[in-house]
Amino acid sequence: MPTVLLTGATGFVGSAAREKLQRREGVKLRCATRHVAQARRKSPSIDWVHLDVSRASGLVHALEGVDTAVYLIHSMGRHGGGGDFAQAEAESATRFALAAAEAGVKRIVYLGGVAPAGQPSKHLASRLRTGECLRAGKVPVVELRAGMIVGSGSESWQIVRDLSMRLPVMVLPAWLEHRSEPVAIADVVEALVYAATAEDVAPGVYGLPGPEALSGGTMLERTAALRGLVALSVKVPFITPRLSSYWIGLVTRADLGIARELVEGLTSDLVSREPSFWPVMGGHRPLPFDDAARAAFKEEAKHLSLRSAALEWMIQHIAPWKKAG
Repeated sequence: MPTVLLTGATGFVGSAAREKLQRREGVKLRCATRHVAQARRKSPSIDWVHLDVSRASGLVHALEGVDTAVYLIHSMGRHGGGGDFAQAEAESATRFALAAAEAGVKRIVYLGGVAPAGQPSKHLASRLRTGECLRAGKVPVVELRAGMIVGSGSESWQIVRDLSMRLPVMVLPAWLEHRSEPVAIADVVEALVYAATAEDVAPGVYGLPGPEALSGGTMLERTAALRGLVALSVKVPFITPRLSSYWIGLVTRADLGIARELVEGLTSDLVSREPSFWPVMGGHRPLPFDDAARAAFKEEAKHLSLRSAALEWMIQHIAPWKKAG
């Protein structure tokens, strides 16, 4: 039975991939995190192992007996969009590749970002460089490049979602005219699981494009329409991406540093130029944008219901006890 190590197993993509891999027959799943005790309290049935790519010690031990390692580690969030996260990511990827080779890992699957038509932002350049560092090692790498991932918990989707629902008038800077190919989290997870478990996947760089190439403005308008909203839009060509990031930080729940990096990555088209991975999966058809957005809204509503139920339980059980005490 092949063993799959899932790094970043508590993150947005990692959590979704973890659930899928847990249900996969014939696969032994090992999940990596820097906070093992906390992860075991939340999910005690999972095989958790400590892994910290910022240092070499312990990496080989975490990778021993692993057939495929899924690399979902991203430093930008930990640096708040600031600091030298690009250098940290490159060094981490190099350490991981070396440890994987020493441990006898047979394949690394990496989720990266789309190479832009123009000059990449620091964030995208770092994503591409991470892939290069992993591929420079001795273990074969399957690199999957995705643009905006549509799903509850995605920073880029949260920006689109919040802007479309909170602004009565949409300000559309020129950079929102650039196109990208948003892809549903469900499709990304299907691709990651296939790349990690199928025997006949050739090493290389593949694209994970959504089925539609859409401008940022179109995504905002269609997201608003799904919620029954009709917002006026005004084109303002002189607003720069950096200035827009401050505006996004005020209107949305996105971290300002991360928002700045994401927005500066939209200064040119983000359309996949690599061979698509969908034919490798037997012609998998990714969800159209509207369906992906509906699924994200449904997942968000489920989380809100769970939080509301937890709050109601606390009010009924904890508050009376505190009052009586």
